[in-house]
Amino acid sequence: MELIAASRIVKAQARSAAARPYSEAISRIVADVMAAGGGGAELLVQRETESTVGVLTVTADRGLAGAYSSNVIRLVEAERRTAAAAGRGTEVYLYGRKSLSYFRYRKVEPAGSWIGVSDTPPYTVAKEIGQQLTADYLAGKVDRVLIAYTEYRSVVSQRPIVVQLLPVLAPESAEPTDAAAPAVSAEIEFEPDADAILASLLPRYVESRVFAALLDAAASEHAARRRAMKAATDNADELIKILTRDANRARQAEITTEISEIVGGAEALAADRE
Repeated sequence: MELIAASRIVKAQARSAAARPYSEAISRIVADVMAAGGGGAELLVQRETESTVGVLTVTADRGLAGAYSSNVIRLVEAERRTAAAAGRGTEVYLYGRKSLSYFRYRKVEPAGSWIGVSDTPPYTVAKEIGQQLTADYLAGKVDRVLIAYTEYRSVVSQRPIVVQLLPVLAPESAEPTDAAAPAVSAEIEFEPDADAILASLLPRYVESRVFAALLDAAASEHAARRRAMKAATDNADELIKILTRDANRARQAEITTEISEIVGGAEALAADRE
């Protein structure tokens, strides 16, 4: 399992790298449009009062990954307690069987759930999640949407975090990864206006952010499973050494006892003959 997880990390990293140019490009476009005067789209407007907070919880479908899923769930529970203390309700959107099992056991019915794809998340699922979150936000079912997932930094470093998904925060204008990519002009004319473009573009931006988080989470899951399986293998090897040593000692003690009994019996026979 350690070797399988190690091979899947490489594939997950490759998928994340392949999706990064699109994510950077759409972030750059959204930042440029907002800088040019766009900012009235409903997905950008911070609501004055918040009655309900939605939290997308990204966990694994399978276990044997150490504290990977429980760390994310712990963050979500902290957000729920914070919201309750402020008099706000929460809606949970669950990705992965671990979070679904956890909240259903505690009688918390999710507003949406997606399972069976945490190993290799497809864009179709990210699109479905993004569409539901956007629709619920626009319908007023939730006033703010957070996403809790595990950020992948390296094979040995992953960090569970919570970031705001809706309303959309102004992204930093990402630099193009391709050196040959044309630079964006400072003077841009929009047809239709910037707000109309953002209204059409922002749902795609939300989907791209969800997809990036799912890809990060998949790589983090495989890294956590590899680390957990390596620790399990090392512990098993150490336990085998200890038990083998104990068995050898017990066997040696048994042999020594038998030899002592034989020697004692021989000495007793010799004494009788004398």
